[in-house]
Amino acid sequence: MHAATKLSGRYPDPLVQAFEPSFEALILPLAGVERLADGCRWAEGPVWFGDGRYLLWSDIPNDRVMKWDETTQTSSVWRHGSNNANGMTRDRQGRLIVCEHLGRRVTRTEYDGRITVLASHFNGKPFNSPNDAVVKSDGSIWFTDPPFGIAGYYQGEKAEQELPAGIYRIDPDTLAISLISDAVQGPNGLAFSPDEQLLYVIESRSRPRNIRLFALDPGGKSVSRPTAPDLFLSAGEGTPDGFRVDIHGNLWCGWGMGSAELDGVRVFSPESQMLGHISLPERCANLCFGGKYRNRLFMAASTSIYSLYVNTQGC
Repeated sequence: MHAATKLSGRYPDPLVQAFEPSFEALILPLAGVERLADGCRWAEGPVWFGDGRYLLWSDIPNDRVMKWDETTQTSSVWRHGSNNANGMTRDRQGRLIVCEHLGRRVTRTEYDGRITVLASHFNGKPFNSPNDAVVKSDGSIWFTDPPFGIAGYYQGEKAEQELPAGIYRIDPDTLAISLISDAVQGPNGLAFSPDEQLLYVIESRSRPRNIRLFALDPGGKSVSRPTAPDLFLSAGEGTPDGFRVDIHGNLWCGWGMGSAELDGVRVFSPESQMLGHISLPERCANLCFGGKYRNRLFMAASTSIYSLYVNTQGC
């Protein structure tokens, strides 16, 4: 692990490419892509802790959660023996929510470090391998459960799939678990629109990969068409994975695979127009917004963590 390294050393950074003029308003001419840390096998699930000025992310095959400290510019192991943690986020009280491949569960880390299991079974059957999670403003936790972690022994432990790949909601008061939809092939990253009227989900086992779109019911606890989500976009040769939405409703998607030109982050408008691309030396699996003003994009890309200051903020 090393201190931040600028990749291009030039402003404006040639690694930040605008496909549409509107993307220029979202980027900064005097900010460039930096590598903050390396040495991972498969970096995923970044989450920002503004109160501590640090970033956590998961290194799934190495069975650990890593930490990058903004004040010291150094990285370290934060949790070893993470049950092959994947996607992570924070709840409305600031506690860490973790999707575990090996544990086949969703957990919450309490303020004193204790771990509370929030979801491990549905209808008496174990989950496959919870992948990614997002917390709604009402405190409910929504997560995806594809079978990736039980397919072998690299990112989890091989096991029989007992539930269809699904999208679930954990009630904030009762912790009751409800199935939102099992109509998405390989549900992966997920995020809400800024007004929380829409739920976007990556469909990672379709060919090509898609981003699906659900409209929420008026109560906000379910979706209106669980068996027939809309198609937001088809990714073509791209491989969207994890993503986040900014305050303008733009989707910042981890991207890559196939060819080096695709590696990085691809940005789309709420109308599914391709706005721009942040090129990285590696495929980007997931990302989050952080920093004091939520205007710093942190990107978990294969073996490394990268960052870029942008001219927007994460929701």
